[in-house]
Amino acid sequence: MEPGQVAEDRKSVGGIFSRLYDWMLRASRHRHARWYLALVSFAESSFFPIPPDVMLAPMTLAQPKRAWSLAGLTTLASTVGGMFGYLIGYFLIGALQPVIDRLGYRHGYDTVVGWFAEYGFWAMLLAGFTPIPYKLFTIAAGANGMAFLPFVAGSTIGRGGRFFLVAALVRLAGPTIENRLVHYIDLIGWSVLGLIAAGGVLYGVMA
Repeated sequence: MEPGQVAEDRKSVGGIFSRLYDWMLRASRHRHARWYLALVSFAESSFFPIPPDVMLAPMTLAQPKRAWSLAGLTTLASTVGGMFGYLIGYFLIGALQPVIDRLGYRHGYDTVVGWFAEYGFWAMLLAGFTPIPYKLFTIAAGANGMAFLPFVAGSTIGRGGRFFLVAALVRLAGPTIENRLVHYIDLIGWSVLGLIAAGGVLYGVMA
């Protein structure tokens, strides 16, 4: 493939994501915004590329009294979508391997598989706070045969923790935090992982 074609392909992909992002922002102001939020939350858990925070934050900003119900709706739809992602991984992981490579998710997917082997349920619980796409966790959980009920429990707690945190931060801080939200979530997530790792090392030293 010619270098110019590669650049054009990247430009096209970026354009697609930009349009999706803009659509989500417009949808957050639509009279059926809650339905769109639920749909995006469901889809992002298995195939949609942009996290629902993009809609949840401005909707919470516009309706702060509904912050908790919006976070609850996002959590519920995301967890159900995660179940769908689990089934995709369980039944179709062989067919998805080339897609994972094509989209550049191979490193992230292999990292998630290693986390499942090492931490199991806890990897799923922390999935909501890492910068690794959540869909990779749901698909990997199904592909690796993680027990379904712990998967659902970990998804609910982890995703709920993220979305209620988003709603709380936006409600408390207002517009000043909206555009920085993803960076704060990533920082918090890696901080949590760092504390767990440090706790594991400390436990090993003291045991």
